[in-house]
Amino acid sequence: MEREEAYQLVKENIKQKNLVKHCLAVEAVMRRLAKYFDEDVKKWGLTGLLHDIDYEQTADQPKKHSLVGAKMLKEMGLDDDLIYAVKVHNHEHALERKSLLDKALYASDPLTGLIVASALIHPEKSLKAVDTEFVLNRYSESSFAKGADRDVIASCQEMGLSLDEFVRLALEGMKSISDDLGL
Repeated sequence: MEREEAYQLVKENIKQKNLVKHCLAVEAVMRRLAKYFDEDVKKWGLTGLLHDIDYEQTADQPKKHSLVGAKMLKEMGLDDDLIYAVKVHNHEHALERKSLLDKALYASDPLTGLIVASALIHPEKSLKAVDTEFVLNRYSESSFAKGADRDVIASCQEMGLSLDEFVRLALEGMKSISDDLGL
């Protein structure tokens, strides 16, 4: 599947603009991580872009989230490793994160929310103004961006990345699409 086709699917299945931006942010982080790890940038990007394709359908049923999406993606003929990563990213299922792709998507998903929230409270309200230290300081504030699960973000260690390095790479990815994110 080509990126433009995947993006169209996201826009057809997700009507909330902020959720579409979230998918774009996760795509950007996944692409940056793929470059860092010398992995398939296209596949990793598609995984990030499509990871929440079923979110609005399953919003009232969190235990179905990612299972419905994985089924949709399987019916579209996407690769099994991409489908499994999408399924595994929902911690409700407690599925084993086997591959680097699985681990990257799992940890990246909540980190994008923390980074966006950090940018929004920065005096400049811009990703370009936010640095790793600023995000890490927000990470340490347990009352800040409560939806950004710190334990999930800290699972970056499963990829062999320190929290500092993971945040730096994620910021680089998100800054590369700051205009698309409106930040």
